[in-house]
Amino acid sequence: MRVPLRRRMLVPALFVWLIPAIAQTPAHKPVPSTRRYCHPELDFCFRYPALWTTVGEAFNSNGIVIAPPQKQDKSLWDAVTVALVALPPEGDEEQINLNGIIEQASASLRGEEQNFQTLQRQELTVDHKPAQLIRVRYTEKSTSHDWIEELIFIEGPDNEIYSVALKSSPEDFARLEPVFNKILASWTLPQPAPPSEEDSARPPAPKPAPPH
Repeated sequence: MRVPLRRRMLVPALFVWLIPAIAQTPAHKPVPSTRRYCHPELDFCFRYPALWTTVGEAFNSNGIVIAPPQKQDKSLWDAVTVALVALPPEGDEEQINLNGIIEQASASLRGEEQNFQTLQRQELTVDHKPAQLIRVRYTEKSTSHDWIEELIFIEGPDNEIYSVALKSSPEDFARLEPVFNKILASWTLPQPAPPSEEDSARPPAPKPAPPH
């Protein structure tokens, strides 16, 4: 059967009309799935989900609190805190190590909250640096709310200590832990700058003469 000429001409005309329309459709840029945060002074960086929000600063502006979207009162929000929690020792100050700061954190929670129990403790490596994990569960006295906290303490190159911590309701922990692990895996601390050519070419300082 022969197709009438008018119908045959309609198909090419339709393609001619569609091509400019397709060409003029703007390409949608992919929405980034994560954001990168770097502390303006302490230089540690990490990535977190783009849909999460910044709740505020922590540890005297030495850190930041971030959280997923939630509807309940902020005092009951699940959240992640990333911060410098122990400064490098100065002068005759006693150096605190990872074991010491975990004991301090555990003692503080045990004294302030109820039904405290340690669920897990483990040695880790984060960004090629020694670290320790402790996971605890307790009931907050002020709200009678149950919490699970997973705290990872990381020892820096100058014996300073950083923390990456998840505080979550027990029913949300299994859902948030994989996200938290990705935040932890993205945590980095810039490496010290290599010596300049001028410093490398400079002769070493002479050793003092031994006493007679």
